[in-house]
Parts: sequence; C-alpha cells; structure tokens
Amino acid sequence: MNNLTAQQDNCRYIKTQTGYLMVLRQGDDVIAKIEDLAKTENIPSASFTGIGFASDVTFGFYDFNAKKFNPKTFKKVEMGSLTGSIAWNEKGSSIHVHGVATDEKFNAFGGHILSLHVGTGSMEIYINVNDKKLERKVEQPLNANVLQLNCPK
Repeated sequence: MNNLTAQQDNCRYIKTQTGYLMVLRQGDDVIAKIEDLAKTENIPSASFTGIGFASDVTFGFYDFNAKKFNPKTFKKVEMGSLTGSIAWNEKGSSIHVHGVATDEKFNAFGGHILSLHVGTGSMEIYINVNDKKLERKVEQPLNANVLQLNCPK
C-alpha cells in the first residue's frame, strides 16, 4: 500500500468553515463514525446531511404502544438523503438520523435510521456545527429520547 492510499484509508474527515466534511468508505459504520467525530472534536451540537451508497440500512418505525422501534433492513441501496443532529446525553454523544434510501428499481424507503453501513463507493456527510451544547433526555410516557432546549425565561 502506498502512502497516499494509507492516508486515504485513515482520513475520514476535514475541518471546514462551518464544521466538518466526512467522506466514509466501504464498510464504515456511519453512526459510529459520527459519534467518534463528536467525541474527538468535542462538538457541542450540530446538524448534518449526507448522500452515498449503503451496503445496508436499518430503518425503525416507532411503535408508540410498545415504546420501541420496529426495524426493517434494506441492502445495496443508495442514500438519496440523510439528515440528522448531534447532541449529548448521560452516555455521551447522541445521534438522531433519518433518511431516504432507494433500490435499483427506484423504490424509496425511509424514516428513522437505526444502523447504516457504507457500501461500494463512499458516503459524504456535511456537518454544520452549532456553538450551543444541546442535550437529549428520555421523556415519558413515550420513552422517547427528546432534544432539550434551554429557552430564556
């Protein structure tokens, strides 16, 4: 492996004027990479968007009665849209992400993303950092992880 290839294999993000640009590669766990970036760079909060190829994406539709996500996994899809936010909770960084995936027949699937791995090619994610630290807390009775705002009184 030459130096350029080794550098590309290790480099997953760069700093930009408004935050960061991530370029993830085949096999990368997208949510884990965003969590790692948030911790490593001490990001107070952020929003992000992205596009790219996925080997697999698991969407979850929240069942309000059972208070849990019902998952469904799709393989070899293209993420036509990926959008989310970075905040914090008592366990560390808290990533909330939704998206739309399309298959080779142009069928579209979407919703809350539980897991996502990069497929052949890459995935580009643009992270727009905010200066305020935001937190999520589980709220009852739905058991939902909700972004908290510290509004002036």
